Amino acid sequence: MKIKHLIFDFGDVFLTLNKSATNKHLSRFGLTEFTPEMLQQNEAYEQGLISTKDFINFYTSTVDGLTADEFIQAWNSILIDFPEHRLRFIQRLAQQAKFDLMLLSNTNELHISWVKKHIDCFESFKSCFSQFYLSHEIKLRKPNPEIFEFVINQNKFKANHCLFVDDTKEHTLGAQSLGINTWHLQAGQENVTDLFTKKAHLF
Repeated sequence: MKIKHLIFDFGDVFLTLNKSATNKHLSRFGLTEFTPEMLQQNEAYEQGLISTKDFINFYTSTVDGLTADEFIQAWNSILIDFPEHRLRFIQRLAQQAKFDLMLLSNTNELHISWVKKHIDCFESFKSCFSQFYLSHEIKLRKPNPEIFEFVINQNKFKANHCLFVDDTKEHTLGAQSLGINTWHLQAGQENVTDLFTKKAHLF
């Protein structure tokens, strides 16, 4: 068996997202798209380089009429639900113990706090993985090669023994640059539960 280690993204692989929701909410305050400065802040927050308080303050001081509560609601509106069949899938994999299971997610403190509060199965889900890497905790983010090097080096993996599943093409390309096998999952058209059908040639 070539693949020994399965590395999964979180959002739109397991957790269903509505990626346009935050922009839709913020448009009510006249913000139709993120400025370059906002995108820079978003990435810094995702890497845990700025605090939640400073992140919220940045937006409330930049966008007229936007309160902290309204921003938090808008920011978290991207998060929808966690379909049970995806939980069952990863639980079966964990029980079979054929692969190392890891999660590697670009996320932030506000989003994870929402998930812990609203997704009942989160702890059960998390327990399926030997490593649960969140960008804001490890201070690295996809698609930068450094984050994939971190995972490989910390766990002493060989890149060609890994399969990385992510719904963002840019992220899978970052992993491929290090020789990691990838599946660019088409959210809404494909499901992580089809992994062994879609990538049968790797197993």
